[in-house]
Amino acid sequence: MSSAVSNRSSLVFLAITLLSFLAASSAPTPLYHLYQEALQFSPATLTLIFGVYALSLLVALLTVGSLSDHLGRKPVIFAALLLDMLAMLLFINADSVAWLIAARVLQGFATGMATSVLGAALLDTDRQQGPLVNSVAPLLGMACGALGTGLLAQYAPQPLQLAYWILFGLFLLQALYVWRLPESVSRQPGVWASLRPTLHVPLQARRALWLALPVDVAVWAVGGFFLSLAPSLVRAATGSTSNLIGGSLVAVLTVSGALMIFSLRNRPADKVLRLGASLLAIGITLILTAVHSASLSLFFFATLVAGSGFGAGFLGALRSVVPLALPHERAGLMSAFYVLSYLAFCLPSLAAGNLTRTFGLIATTDGYGAVLIVLSLGALFGLMRQRQAELCEA
Repeated sequence: MSSAVSNRSSLVFLAITLLSFLAASSAPTPLYHLYQEALQFSPATLTLIFGVYALSLLVALLTVGSLSDHLGRKPVIFAALLLDMLAMLLFINADSVAWLIAARVLQGFATGMATSVLGAALLDTDRQQGPLVNSVAPLLGMACGALGTGLLAQYAPQPLQLAYWILFGLFLLQALYVWRLPESVSRQPGVWASLRPTLHVPLQARRALWLALPVDVAVWAVGGFFLSLAPSLVRAATGSTSNLIGGSLVAVLTVSGALMIFSLRNRPADKVLRLGASLLAIGITLILTAVHSASLSLFFFATLVAGSGFGAGFLGALRSVVPLALPHERAGLMSAFYVLSYLAFCLPSLAAGNLTRTFGLIATTDGYGAVLIVLSLGALFGLMRQRQAELCEA
C-alpha cells in the first residue's frame, strides 16, 4: 500500500472515530425529556447530568490530554474506545439519575481523552486536511448523534437503549481496527509527569489563543445551551412535544456550522473569526425573538444563523492557534484549546440550569442570550481594533 493511500485511509478512520465520539456525546440530548418523565427530575438536574460530562471531559484533557505525545497515538485511542463502550453499557442499563450521571462522567472522560489524541493524530496524518477535519467532524458527529437518536426515539423500539447499542457496536469495530494504523509519533520520556494537571500552550501560540478566546467562549456557550436546555426551551415556548425537535435543533446548529467551516476553510482566520462573532450575535437575537413569538419556524431559522456563527467562530479560533504547535506539542495544545472551549460549554449552561429554579426557563434564556450577544459584539470590536492596529503597523 502506498504512503498516500495509507495516509488517506488513516485520515478517514480517524475522522469517523472522532465523529463517533461526538455522536455519542449528543445522543442523550433528544432523550432528556424521556428521562425526565421516567425519573421525574428538574431542569437543574438535567443540566447537572449534562454538566458532569463536560467537567469529566475537562479532567481528561488536563490529565491524559498529552499522554499520546509520550505513549503513542494508538494505545490511547484504544483506551478511549474501551471507556466509551463501558459508558454505552451504563446508559443501556440506566434506571436512575445516579446511573445517568455515572454514564456521563465515564463518557466525558473517554471523549476528552479521544478528542486530544484524535486531533493530534489527524494533524500528524495530514497537516493540510487535519485542521479542517478537526473542525468539521465534531459538529457533524453531534448532528448525527442528536438527529439519529431523535429518529430512533420517535420511530424505533427501545428508545432509551437502541442508539447506545448501535454506538457500542461501532466503537467495538473501531477498537479492533485501530491497531492497523501506522503509529505517527515515537515514544517519549515523561509519561508520569504528563499526567499532572496542566495547560500546555506553546509560547509561540499564546498570543493567537488569547485573541481568539472570546469568540471561542461565545460559540461553545451556545453549543452547551443547545445540547442541554434547547429541547426544553422549545417545548416551553411553543408547546411542541415531538422527540424529533430537540435532535433536529442540534442537527441544524451543528450541520450549518460544519457547512460554514467547509465553505470558509481557505479564508484568512481573522476574517473568519469576525464573521463568526457577527453571525452569532444576530442568531442569538433571532432566537430570543423566536422564543417570545412562539414561532417554531423562526426558531429553526435562528438556529441556522447561530450555527453558521458557531462554525465560523470555531474554525477561526482553531486555525489561528493549532498550526503554531510543533509535532510533540500538538496533543498538549489541542488539550488546552478544548479545556477552554469545554469550560465555556458546561459552566454557563450549569449556571443557567440553576437559575431556572428562580427565574424560570424563558427569563433565564433572555439573560443568557443577552450576555452572549454582549460577548460576541465585544469580541468583534476587539478583533476589528486588532486588525486596524496591524494595518497601521504595516
